Amino acid sequence: MKIYRKYSAGNVALAVLSLFIAVLFLFPLFFGLSTSLKAESASFRHFFDSFKPPFTLANYVNILGSSKVPMWTFNSFLIAVISTALALSVSALAAYPLAKMEFAGKRAVFFYFLMGLMVPAEATIVPLFITVNGLYMIDTYPGMILPGIAGSMALVIMVSFFKAIPKELIEVAQIDGAKHLVIFTRIIIPLSRTVLVTNGILAFIGSWNNYLWPLLCAMGERMFTLPVGLPTFEMTYAADRVIPITCNMAASIPAIIIFLIFERQITEGIAMTGIKE
Repeated sequence: MKIYRKYSAGNVALAVLSLFIAVLFLFPLFFGLSTSLKAESASFRHFFDSFKPPFTLANYVNILGSSKVPMWTFNSFLIAVISTALALSVSALAAYPLAKMEFAGKRAVFFYFLMGLMVPAEATIVPLFITVNGLYMIDTYPGMILPGIAGSMALVIMVSFFKAIPKELIEVAQIDGAKHLVIFTRIIIPLSRTVLVTNGILAFIGSWNNYLWPLLCAMGERMFTLPVGLPTFEMTYAADRVIPITCNMAASIPAIIIFLIFERQITEGIAMTGIKE
């Protein structure tokens, strides 16, 4: 009976469907990778010519050595890392009082942050640009980083997770004389590594792929990030397929590697944010 359940028609169909969906999502990645390994200005008479040898790494060597792609990669990485670190710090510090402290207007404050989820980011671009320009931070790293450190989604996730931490742990610490700062750093944060990793990865990928704000804030190629710089670079290779795809693969690889490394933490963190007391 156990063998029958394990290899039932439903399970086989589900496995085949899952495999098909996985191949469907991974095929563009394999296609881009194989195309990027072809010689520059290679001709493609048929679709499957992209998967046929010979292959070469010369395109990656040329792009990394004689273009501005490395500088744009550095900008993207620096902005993403700093934005992620600041976003985690701000979200965690704001989520702790909303989850574990009592004060007047607590629900109103939380509802205010929930309302932020209903406002599209594009609707805030004009006032954001006016504010950053008034602070003389246009075309600077602070101007690229600071607008992205406060997000309602990360805050809501952390509040839900912090509420699931037993109150008894905090009460015991308070009996021993621990203040809120000690409770936050010694109890809450160590128990919240999963949700911190989850929010950190989502924030990193969001910053890495951000296009609209860097496009408006960066006034010169020196401050371009990969999503902004790559289209300008690819315009010079409009008649070639290989170089533009190679640039996009080089831009995608860091984010893909980070996601693959922390995939388990992302899945567990999203699952655990639904746990209630």
